[in-house]
Amino acid sequence: MLDAVRMYYQLDYSQQEIAKRLGVSRPTVSRFIQQAKEEGYVIISIIDPLENNDLLASQIERKFGLKKVVIVNVPHYEDGVVKKYLGPAAAKYIDSVVKDGDIIATTWGTTLYEVALNLQDRHLKDIKVVQLNGGVSHSETNTYAYEIVNLFGKAFHTVPYFIPLPAIFDHPVVKKTIETDRHIKNILELGKAANIAIVTVGAPTEDSVLIKANYFNEDELKMIFEKGAGDICSRYFNIDGVICSQELNQRTIGIDLDDLKKKEKSILVAGGIRKVDGIYGALRGRYTNVLITDQFTAKYLLERN
Repeated sequence: MLDAVRMYYQLDYSQQEIAKRLGVSRPTVSRFIQQAKEEGYVIISIIDPLENNDLLASQIERKFGLKKVVIVNVPHYEDGVVKKYLGPAAAKYIDSVVKDGDIIATTWGTTLYEVALNLQDRHLKDIKVVQLNGGVSHSETNTYAYEIVNLFGKAFHTVPYFIPLPAIFDHPVVKKTIETDRHIKNILELGKAANIAIVTVGAPTEDSVLIKANYFNEDELKMIFEKGAGDICSRYFNIDGVICSQELNQRTIGIDLDDLKKKEKSILVAGGIRKVDGIYGALRGRYTNVLITDQFTAKYLLERN
C-alpha cells in the first residue's frame, strides 16, 4: 500500500502504471490509495492563501494571554477529521520546542494518541517522559494511556515513567494512601517538575473516553453533564474554568490543574464542535499557555464573550 501511494503522490505515476509495476490490478491500486487516506498514512493539505490564520492566532493569543496559538485548517468540522489534522500539527510543534534536558509530561485520550503517532525521532540528551495522571480503565474502553507515553518515550529515545493506576478512586483516603508510596510519589513529583506538558480536553458526553471508562456513579454523571464544560487530566471544570466538584477532584490522581498553570509550556491540543466549551473553560481558567486547534474552533473562541 505504501509503495503504491508513494508512486502515486510523490512520483506522479498513473494507477495503471503502478498496477503494472506491483503486479496487481488497477482497482487494487485504487483501494490502496483510498485505504491510505482513511487510515491516516496520507494527509492531503490544501493551502488557501485567503485564509489568514496568523492574524486569527495573534488575536486569540491577546484575548486569552497565551504564549502561542497554532491553527490548523481542517476540511470538515467532524471530530475524527479534526483529530487527524491536529495530530501532525501538534507533533510538529512539539518537535520544534523540545530541547536537551526537558521533562515532557503527557495525559491520554484519542487526540493525544494521534499526536503520539506522528512524533518524529529526536536524539536529544537527558530527556524524560512521564505520564501526568492515572489512566487505567474500569471497562473495556481503551484510554491509550500506555500507548501514548510509550510512543513519546520511543520518539525521544528514553524509558518513560508510567502511572499504572486508575484516574479516579472511589475514596479520597485510598488515593492519599497510594500517593504516599515511594515509587508513585516520585512519578507524580516528576510530572509536577516537567517543564513541558501536553494535554487535551475531554467533553462531558456519554461517548467520551473518561466517562466510558466507568469511573462515575449516576449522581456524579448527572453533575458532570449539568455543570461540566470539559476536563483536563480527568479534572472537570465549568465554562469559567472553575473545578466542578472538589470532592471528585480530591479522588483524582495526577497533576493538579493549578500546577499545570506553572509550566514553561502547557500545550492544549483540542478541537471540534463538542470540545469548544471545554477549550473555552480551560482558557478562562488559564490552565494552558499554548493552544493547537482548528480554524472553526479558533473563530468560535475569538467571537465568544
